[in-house]
Amino acid sequence: MNRAATTTPAIPKADASALVLPLGLRAIVTAAVMLATMMEILDSTIVNVALPDMMGNLGATLDQIGWVATGYIMANVVILPLTGWLSDYFGRKKYLAYSVLIFTIASFGCGISHSLGELILWRVLQGAGGAAFISTAQATLMEIYPSHQRGFAQAIFGMGVILAPTFGPVIGGVLTQKYSWPWVFFVNIPVGITALLLILAFVPDSGLSRGKRQADFVGIGLLAIGLGCLQALLEQGEHYDWFSSSSMKQLAVGAVVGLGIFLWWELRSANEHPAVNLRVLKFRNLAVACVYAFVFSFVLFGVVFILPLFLQNVQSFPPLEAGIIMIPSGIAAGCMMPLVGQLSNRIDRRILLGVGMSITVASVYLFRITLAPQTPANSFALPLILRGAGAGLQFVPLSLLALDTINPKYLGDSSGIYNLFRQLGKSFGVAFIVTLIDQRERYHFARLAPSINAYNPQVQQFLQQMQQSFTMRGLPVDKAQLAPYGIVTRMVQQQAAVQTYIDIFYLLTIMCIASLGLLFFFKKDKGHQAPAH
Repeated sequence: MNRAATTTPAIPKADASALVLPLGLRAIVTAAVMLATMMEILDSTIVNVALPDMMGNLGATLDQIGWVATGYIMANVVILPLTGWLSDYFGRKKYLAYSVLIFTIASFGCGISHSLGELILWRVLQGAGGAAFISTAQATLMEIYPSHQRGFAQAIFGMGVILAPTFGPVIGGVLTQKYSWPWVFFVNIPVGITALLLILAFVPDSGLSRGKRQADFVGIGLLAIGLGCLQALLEQGEHYDWFSSSSMKQLAVGAVVGLGIFLWWELRSANEHPAVNLRVLKFRNLAVACVYAFVFSFVLFGVVFILPLFLQNVQSFPPLEAGIIMIPSGIAAGCMMPLVGQLSNRIDRRILLGVGMSITVASVYLFRITLAPQTPANSFALPLILRGAGAGLQFVPLSLLALDTINPKYLGDSSGIYNLFRQLGKSFGVAFIVTLIDQRERYHFARLAPSINAYNPQVQQFLQQMQQSFTMRGLPVDKAQLAPYGIVTRMVQQQAAVQTYIDIFYLLTIMCIASLGLLFFFKKDKGHQAPAH
């Protein structure tokens, strides 16, 4: 056979065409895909608040209950890059409808689970169903809006993606406290049914599908092994002390070997129907946007992860209060989205990215200089608002830079890969931060502890005052002599924790500054100006 005949055809330049829909129908389609998207994103954060209640109700340990979150994310990450192929195989409308149906049924199954095994199984199905929502919704919005309105469409999409995880912990806390943990899953059922009916009735199928491609089962299997091992390693590595454990070493080998062979298999010239069309990364803007999205998600979700930890572990805030403190960030991002949707048609999108990341740098640096054992809650308002504004400024132009120049036939593949990098940035960020917290806390405690000893005159004076205070309150002499040492130890631990979080915010600041260099690798933005009507 001629080698040229087996080579995957070159990807053509972007087609500016869009599905012509009446304004009212376009609004209904937007609402349908956004309902599904927000339901999936909300579910990834709302469940975390209910994990302690699940532990008690199902008799699970902390290690075991962690698989409720890990199983969901693993299934989600494995399916994400396959969404382009699945959309072509089933048709985008059918694939989205099937996914919503699976997600809704799995939500009901999670709520009625009577054992940990049942719950994890249903969560894996939930993750597999939910993987379609973000990529398919994004591709649908890019197709049903003309080029000069795609900034507005991505602004709507961005509001859902950023607001849902902000309010997830609050909603989860309310449902868990007032009702019980199954309601964090049951709440999905009416939303899922509504989204499914709207999709079946109004969402058009893509007119640019490449038809039913053959199933690349080898590629799918290699992808499942590689990404599954990688995600399990990231989720469980810190608990098992990373490569000190043989099981973690095996996962690392599985990830490297699986993904390595997967890349070779998918990029072979003889592979005419790859499970994941990696050749779309030949588009420079998409490739650069994937790297930028990885760093962006690393920092964005890193802050969302680390600040509640600081509030709960250092300042002893209840989980619900810690979640409420995060709300200004989501509101700021939501308010920024409509403005950015308009600006992205008039201003070079690279400029919007640069301004947004600069605001994020200021936000993360403010967190660093604000942290203290007794920092009042209102002191976090300004850095949180700046974080939300910076995120809002970046989400829309980044999505447009990544996808607006892609031929609509390849939007499914491109959106799946782009969102995979976003998810991996989040996973790597959380795993890295958890490891860093453990290591830096031990380092700072070892550094601070020697200065707190019984031979230090100031320490002696403090211990004597504390002993006298406890004695005057009626505590027995032996206990009054020991209690101050426990207090001093906790004070050192608290100060070590504060220094640790300061270190992490410093690192996130450096990452944000370094990511600004990626702006120079994007192609000059020629499509930002709205056409004359």
